[in-house]
Amino acid sequence: MNYQETTNWMFNQLPMYQLQGASAYKEDLTNIKVLAAHLDNPQNSLKCIHVAGTNGKGSTSHMLSSVLQEAGYKVGLYTSPHLKDFRERIKINGDDISEDFVIEFIAKHKAFFEANDMSFFEMSVGLAFDYFASKKVDIAIIEVGLGGRLDATNIITPLVSVITNIDLDHMQFLGNTPREIAGEKAGIIKPNVPVVIGEYTPETQPVFLAKATENKAKIYFASDLISEVFPSDLIGDYQFHNKKTVQQTIAVLNAQNEFKISSANLKTGLLNVSKNTSLQGRWQQLGENPKIICDTAHNKHGLAIVIKQIQEEIFENLHIVLGVVNDKDLDLILPLFPKKAQYYFCRPDSSRGLPTEILKEAAEKHDLIGEKYDSVEDAFTAAKKNARQNDFIYVGGSTFVVAELPLN
Repeated sequence: MNYQETTNWMFNQLPMYQLQGASAYKEDLTNIKVLAAHLDNPQNSLKCIHVAGTNGKGSTSHMLSSVLQEAGYKVGLYTSPHLKDFRERIKINGDDISEDFVIEFIAKHKAFFEANDMSFFEMSVGLAFDYFASKKVDIAIIEVGLGGRLDATNIITPLVSVITNIDLDHMQFLGNTPREIAGEKAGIIKPNVPVVIGEYTPETQPVFLAKATENKAKIYFASDLISEVFPSDLIGDYQFHNKKTVQQTIAVLNAQNEFKISSANLKTGLLNVSKNTSLQGRWQQLGENPKIICDTAHNKHGLAIVIKQIQEEIFENLHIVLGVVNDKDLDLILPLFPKKAQYYFCRPDSSRGLPTEILKEAAEKHDLIGEKYDSVEDAFTAAKKNARQNDFIYVGGSTFVVAELPLN
């Protein structure tokens, strides 16, 4: 199979949360342990930072990679989901894994995957570990896919564990309260491995403290410990807490004396995240006059911050291109959106995309008025056509919506 055929096989033959949602979620680590053993446990040769959280774990992972790259290290970065191409999930120093490596890995192990009913995510994690080990990276930043305790990445023993924050998302898997969800995320805390917490609440802090105590893991609350926050090229307001989390994580890493990251490395790394890692879709500007911003925020916590930042912008009229996936609680997120805006409702090109009619009807109940469009492209085109020079266009609601935009 060529690269396109290989990735099509991965997407179509095996469970994939990005496409299928709940049916792809595995409830134990048996499969990934079997796969890791089959691959000779490449994760055991890696020095890692493990990053979990409801929001911000992707940005935090990319920031950490950028800082470590500036310090001169060979850095593996595993994140999900991807926007345009599967290879975005697996990078070394900002360069995507090669098509050839993906093709050869799948071809070599395809019979094993089929015989053992490996999920898409399990395969991807196995591929990342195998790739990073074979390329002898100095350190790998590993982002949790979903939750923590039962996530396929949770077979590593990292140098530092990181939990960015907790919010109500993916409740069908992780629990219905912040305390329950925090318990799942805290599942990445390992014996004697320090853990950095980005944000906490009175409800989630005791969960983290209890798990850290149980594991004799030193715990650091970045929001309390970091007073000076360095600037970054990632300018979304929500990056404030992510930067604190990164700065505290680097301090913990430095204290272990395995890596040396200077203050200059830290500052330069934060200022060059997009350049060093090719991160896209986080408060990313796609045009000016009118100003066009896209963002992958898709739950209450993330969207609340993004919408507050939109309302701090100066513009005449606001245009919002909006699409979501079908597992979103619309009554939780739609009240966040401003009523004084022209909406362009669309369905992202995914089997999980919420039909436009359902989104439009739900939005109208919250006095969000607009037209429906057959595709993200049509909605975006209409918004650009209708907007004047001093207007503002926001495109978001889902990673899938942003993925269909011309980002470069």
